[in-house]
Amino acid sequence: MPVFLDHTIVPSTDRERSAAFYSEMLGLPPAELEEPFLVIHLANDAALAFGGWDETVHGQHYAFLMSEEEFDAFYARLQERGLEHWANASATIPGEVNHDDGGRGVYFHDPDRNFLEVITVRYGARPLTVKPA
Repeated sequence: MPVFLDHTIVPSTDRERSAAFYSEMLGLPPAELEEPFLVIHLANDAALAFGGWDETVHGQHYAFLMSEEEFDAFYARLQERGLEHWANASATIPGEVNHDDGGRGVYFHDPDRNFLEVITVRYGARPLTVKPA
């Protein structure tokens, strides 16, 4: 059996706020309670778990791949919320979208300052080897 990422615990100070933010921004169903976590299931069968017990969050980086159509809806939500965003990982190109590898991408922070990235094409145009269910 190949090795898959099953889940990761996203550092957060408030699990309800964080889980709702990710669900809403990424256009995903609401998180499910899987004590002691709120869990969001992703299309590739990996999950994000939010505990909400962190007093201080040392920001992590999470990158999400979605279709061009999903990106359009995501980016509209990002703009509606007036969230600061950047076209690059060094956060020096504000308010723009990149077009790396022929797709689109953007970086932004979650409520706890984790640094999120949304892309429509994998780096190097690397193909998906396992298709989402």
